[in-house]
Amino acid sequence: MVRRFVMTTGCLLFLGALTSAIADENTRPIRVVVWDEQQPAQKQAYENFLGNAISDFLKQRPGLTVKSVRLDDPEQGLSKATLDDCDVLIWWGHVRHREVKIEAGQQLVERIKQGKLSMISLHSAHWSIPFIEAMNERAIADALATLTPEERKTSKVDAIRPEKYGQPKRDAVLTPNVEKITQPGGTILLKVNLPNCCFPAYRGDGKPSHVNTLLTDHPIAKGIPKQFDIPHTEMYDEPFHVPAPDEVVFEERWDAGERFRSGSIWKIGKGRLFYFRPGHETFDVFKQPETLQIVENAVRWLAP
Repeated sequence: MVRRFVMTTGCLLFLGALTSAIADENTRPIRVVVWDEQQPAQKQAYENFLGNAISDFLKQRPGLTVKSVRLDDPEQGLSKATLDDCDVLIWWGHVRHREVKIEAGQQLVERIKQGKLSMISLHSAHWSIPFIEAMNERAIADALATLTPEERKTSKVDAIRPEKYGQPKRDAVLTPNVEKITQPGGTILLKVNLPNCCFPAYRGDGKPSHVNTLLTDHPIAKGIPKQFDIPHTEMYDEPFHVPAPDEVVFEERWDAGERFRSGSIWKIGKGRLFYFRPGHETFDVFKQPETLQIVENAVRWLAP
């Protein structure tokens, strides 16, 4: 009886501690880091830079703690201490992409794979180092997923980066793509042409886009109308050279006939990445209630 009482008491104490830990985790604020290269052109639409505008909005929302960092900060704003204290990283970059070290992007992707953080890439961050490295990781994972478990044991991957990250022609072969080669002895070689992470056309004239919410019940679309307009934005046109998304929440269309998958989600290991297309730093896209709500919704849904 004594032994049973001790065991029961121990189990109750353990369950109590576990319940308390889960409660603490569920009530802890979501830690958000907004990364911005802070180029001067942003001042045309944002008095204190675009990243700070998003950060200031999120700071007013309940259940979030928000930190704003920039490329010119020590360690490019990506110190271990900053990332250890981050659940969701929001990334804005445009003309200074290549100043970010590839190793920094790969380390971020490793954190995403481990489920330590998730990421939101905005507009021209389609060519940011972290986005490219995340898409490379997903392209390789998708290629390996085409093999049987037995084939995977001895397979090899030859990951081929684009010779140049440039705007693809409309009739270019879509990337990523994979060539499967059975070598002597039965070993499988996967030649993976990694994604270019770009598209054949863009137009920066600020004409309006029409946003369609494709997945109206998705948490990122909470409170967002089925259709809404962005009065001034840059145009991107499909095809987007990236791995097939797991979900496409929003699509944009323009009066001239262009279209783009403008709210796409990929699972990267245990974490997730959300790409939200609207923007250009000289347009006040992120002063609009709908776009800011989408960013907030994404933060709450992505938080690991």
